[in-house]
Amino acid sequence: MSYKSDIEIAQEAKMLPIKDIAAKLNLSEDDLDLYGKYKCKISLDVYKRLENAADAKLILMTAITPTPAGEGKSTTTVGLGMAMNRLGKKCSVALREPSLGPCFGIKGGAAGGGYAQVVPMEDINLHFTGDIHAIGTAHNLLSAALDNHLKQGNELGIDPTRITWKRVVDMNDRALRNIVVGLGGPAHGVPRQDGYMITVASEIMAVLCLARDLDDLKERFGNIVIGYTYDKRPVRAKELQVHGAMAALMKEAIKPNLVQTLENTPAFIHGGPFANIAHGCNSIMATKLAMKTSDYVITEAGFGADLGAEKFFDIKCRFADLKPDCAVIVATARALKMHGGVPKNNLTVENLEALSNGIENLEKHIENVKKYKLPVVVAINAFPTDSAEEHKLIRERCEALGVEVALSEVWAKGGEGGLELAEKVLKVMETQPTQFEPLYDANLSIKEKIETIAKEIYGADSVTYSKSCEKQIQQLTEQGFDKMPICMAKTQNSISDDPTLLGRPRNFQLTVREINPSIGAGFLVALTGDVMTMPGLPKKPAAINIDIDNDGKITGLF
Repeated sequence: MSYKSDIEIAQEAKMLPIKDIAAKLNLSEDDLDLYGKYKCKISLDVYKRLENAADAKLILMTAITPTPAGEGKSTTTVGLGMAMNRLGKKCSVALREPSLGPCFGIKGGAAGGGYAQVVPMEDINLHFTGDIHAIGTAHNLLSAALDNHLKQGNELGIDPTRITWKRVVDMNDRALRNIVVGLGGPAHGVPRQDGYMITVASEIMAVLCLARDLDDLKERFGNIVIGYTYDKRPVRAKELQVHGAMAALMKEAIKPNLVQTLENTPAFIHGGPFANIAHGCNSIMATKLAMKTSDYVITEAGFGADLGAEKFFDIKCRFADLKPDCAVIVATARALKMHGGVPKNNLTVENLEALSNGIENLEKHIENVKKYKLPVVVAINAFPTDSAEEHKLIRERCEALGVEVALSEVWAKGGEGGLELAEKVLKVMETQPTQFEPLYDANLSIKEKIETIAKEIYGADSVTYSKSCEKQIQQLTEQGFDKMPICMAKTQNSISDDPTLLGRPRNFQLTVREINPSIGAGFLVALTGDVMTMPGLPKKPAAINIDIDNDGKITGLF
């Protein structure tokens, strides 16, 4: 059977003018900054005006540990939002913005899939409203000011070998991971080793997504640590006196974006920090604005629940004072079979033994979310090759844990395919009120917080620290940076720090090799394993398949 591609489905969508979508949220055209007919930004005046309005019920969409077989978290988020509206609920979704790097690399797009997408799909994936470009420009302004300061006499005494602030570009380009700048003689700067990250890994992105308003954004920019002096004193961005200019570059980017789903459900798409490096959630401002204009809001967090959900609960919810009402964990039979040892090329064959083994991964994520005292629903994201027996086994294992489970067919059927899931989500919110609380007290020591996450969420037996990391922890504590939440930088491919350990890893030791202060964002990044901040392109990147004809019709995005 042949299926239409995501972009073909998106290009056939009957979109409403964005002012009509805004009207569903009781917003007028005066509240909107239009970017064409089908997308807009919401004025900051609206955010201030609705500050004291009642909050919607908040539902987090998370998932099992990712595999190449796919899980469908964004697709399920969009589909559930459409299904809720089909049930007569005033619901919107709040998602992250796609990065151009993955769009041209492996993913080829990130706007949902099948009949559960956000549109205009091409615009959302390619440039959108320019937010990521603004983030990159603000970041690189600070980089330029830093190197200019070195050239102009280095009044602050910054040690060029201890600069931690890299440059960024929104593209997968491994050749830029390690570079040398300032070559060409005295007129061209001070030679030093530098490097690039992908823009969405920038602390500027993390700050945007955690800021409450422009003043808060500017203050956080000023607090960013860019490196250290010769006597090892941390240097903040405000000492270079460009944090005001950086905030000025973000005056439009800070405004939440509004688009729609294929079934005209309002969709707030704003911000997109990496989930294995930063906190992996869309902006606080977009989530809160959605909650002030709807009765139900569905948002997502990146990768599996060990990364995205943990950071959503322990970082975003802590800073924004959010109390989610339910969490949905997305799983597929295909991915669970991979966790049970089945290779990717054999996933269409029923294998209940491998599935049973792989379900241990789902069970661990369920246990983890329950630690936050939240109701949980499991969504089985259906694939055409799944068997009824596979779905039955997943249901039985979830029900044995006392967890509601529903089949989601939103990829094939849109909102109609998410009705069972929507009904289960509404049911648990009515019968199991949230008692949400974060996993740890931010005032604990750095090691206590890391070890709580490692043991409670990952299931590690113990944590070891490199010698340099031990020294960093001591310095950060002496500098007064120890009372911040921890943002774990870890592989997304395993609950452990070893990407080869699938399923539910046991009897392992977590190794923390480095602690980086993201003081502007307000958290400390604990690096485990080898987490890349600048991805590379695969042998056959998705860009090869993307094209445009003379009429402006884009093909190849998926």
